[in-house]
Amino acid sequence: MAEYTNRLYSDLAWLWPLWGSPSGDYAAYCDFVTRLVKQYARRETRSLLNIGCGGGKNVFNLKQHFAVTGLDLSPAMLDLARDLNPECRFIQGDMRTYALGELFDAILIDDAVSYMTTAADLRAVFERAYAHLAPGGVMITGPDDTKETFQQNRTRVSHADPDARPENVDVVFIENDYDPDASDDAYEGTLMYLIREDGKLRIEHDLHLLGLFSLDLWSKLLRDVGFLLYRERYTEGRKEYVEFACVKPT
Repeated sequence: MAEYTNRLYSDLAWLWPLWGSPSGDYAAYCDFVTRLVKQYARRETRSLLNIGCGGGKNVFNLKQHFAVTGLDLSPAMLDLARDLNPECRFIQGDMRTYALGELFDAILIDDAVSYMTTAADLRAVFERAYAHLAPGGVMITGPDDTKETFQQNRTRVSHADPDARPENVDVVFIENDYDPDASDDAYEGTLMYLIREDGKLRIEHDLHLLGLFSLDLWSKLLRDVGFLLYRERYTEGRKEYVEFACVKPT
């Protein structure tokens, strides 16, 4: 059985600030999210809960429009998020089980939801979000990949942000998606990090288990929890994503 390491969220979390600028693709996506929140919310939207906030790059942009609270399971990523957004509140918690005792006007669940590998876990995430969303509020979420769109052996290569990396460090990030068993609801995301420090190369390996469900199942689970659903599309590079604007009835 494969050993799933998720090192990007522990000993290799220091690489995360080098991988993508908050003012780049994250800013464009957060502009899209903000537009959907304003379009679909049936209440004034002042507060936003970012579930699975990671290193806080979405928070960096969303805090221009909302009072943002970030929730994440990884202490290392939360430390990065706090460094980037010292004025915001961050809480450690599991997106399937947290209980904050408060309601938010809007919620964002971005790609961290990909780590839900069973329908029961995915539903649990939606149930917790519904419980923390004020009536008339809106949740924005969507799958990175679905059964219909998954590309076997899809591979991407990207480079460290030159404005974020130290002068003596360079990193190449290699991502590969592979589904060893098409009959289940998961696939493997392999990450390779080519790290050069003072010109000396070391190669680190990381393996993530990620969920893969049909778009119909996403829709069913969200409706079963109680949300009113609206579908939107977001394009990043050559890839188009389905995003759900999920309204909690008043």
